[in-house]
Amino acid sequence: MFSKEDSRKLREDFWISFGKSFPVKWTLYKTGIKGLSFKFHFNLKAAMVSIDVDTDFDQRIKVWDKLVALKSILIDDYLPDAIYEDFYTLENQKEISRIYVELNDVSIHNKNSWRETMVFLNQTMLQIEKFYEDYKDVIDS
Repeated sequence: MFSKEDSRKLREDFWISFGKSFPVKWTLYKTGIKGLSFKFHFNLKAAMVSIDVDTDFDQRIKVWDKLVALKSILIDDYLPDAIYEDFYTLENQKEISRIYVELNDVSIHNKNSWRETMVFLNQTMLQIEKFYEDYKDVIDS
């Protein structure tokens, strides 16, 4: 079992190591589309890369409908394991729409799973950003 401080330090070490291993300037929050962001997640059970639509309801529907229209392209050409969730509830109980790919059976507390997780995060985010670059005009129209 890890103390809160040990856990915090492991998380910090992971993200620093990830940044050094894969020094890429990610789009993440700077998509230019209101409420659309890309995120990395890594906890005690899994790692995830997501496309989040988190904005007022009308804008969320507008952006989400465009992402749903592109679903077959995203799955066929970029992320075959992508999961679409119209209504995804965050830990803080806020509801968003999310597309994500998950890697299970890894833990931020287990350094032996870090390399596998880093490769997964890097490859998946590269695919998300490639999809975004190819279709941002459609999503933003």
